[in-house]
Amino acid sequence: MKKWLLRSLCLALGLSAPFVFAQQVAEDLKFPDKPSEFSVFRGPQLSLYKPEGAGPFPALVLVHQCGGLGVGRNKPNASMLNWAKESVARGYVVLLMDSLGPRGVDTVCYGAKGGVDFPRGVKDSLQAAQHLRRFDFVDKNRIALAGFSWGAGIGLRASSAGYSNELVPGARFSAVISFYPGCFTKNLKGEPIANPAIRPDIDRPLLVLMGELDNETPPEECVEQLSPLKVAGTPVEWHVYPKTTHAWDARHLDGNTKTDVRGNHVTYRYSKEITEDSARRMFQFLDKVMNARP
Repeated sequence: MKKWLLRSLCLALGLSAPFVFAQQVAEDLKFPDKPSEFSVFRGPQLSLYKPEGAGPFPALVLVHQCGGLGVGRNKPNASMLNWAKESVARGYVVLLMDSLGPRGVDTVCYGAKGGVDFPRGVKDSLQAAQHLRRFDFVDKNRIALAGFSWGAGIGLRASSAGYSNELVPGARFSAVISFYPGCFTKNLKGEPIANPAIRPDIDRPLLVLMGELDNETPPEECVEQLSPLKVAGTPVEWHVYPKTTHAWDARHLDGNTKTDVRGNHVTYRYSKEITEDSARRMFQFLDKVMNARP
């Protein structure tokens, strides 16, 4: 069905067109049926990893930045593989996502491509949580999401009851950690976004980690929206790292520059210290909100 016709039909029926597009344009991912082993010969790819033992273990769905896992490129996304290794070492089952590679998409840094947009990403992550619940070695009540940049936007939306339930009813995360997300409320034309990342019906514990010098996804836009939610009792908390840029955990991007989708000149700076501290904050948060350590 033509996209414009599908949108018109959705509007006529009172449905949320972006959600329907996400389910119609891109096919569902095929998730791995058994765990993989970490290996110097195996780069980052859609994979399932687990600690040694029978479990049940808490689990993390890790959702990448807008460039995906870098499959087929000179610089594979080692940061996501490092987060998977760190999480398994701390006693978590990990489902490392790849919403782009299996669909032949190289990047969504400049907008949706190949049917991969934020609603599709949220649906992917919720389906990943459903998949994890199939395994006896996973604690089905302790599955969290950690997302980075584009994946962080997925995490913010997955924290929303309405957003999640419209896409995959009944599949929710116990908690979400969102690393340097974009909290934009207006599009490139200055018009209000119909489905912004931060919604008033957030009902899952949410930790947002941001960098003061991030001009690609400015932290002020997130803090401005999170502050009234926290005052109202929503389970949100955040931290802004001083003198820190976007993608501080991505060593392979250190020194890279680009012009982002909003026309900003962006430079990435890796920080070992901030990466280690953000890992500490993430796992302490999980310990607190869902008693995650076995």
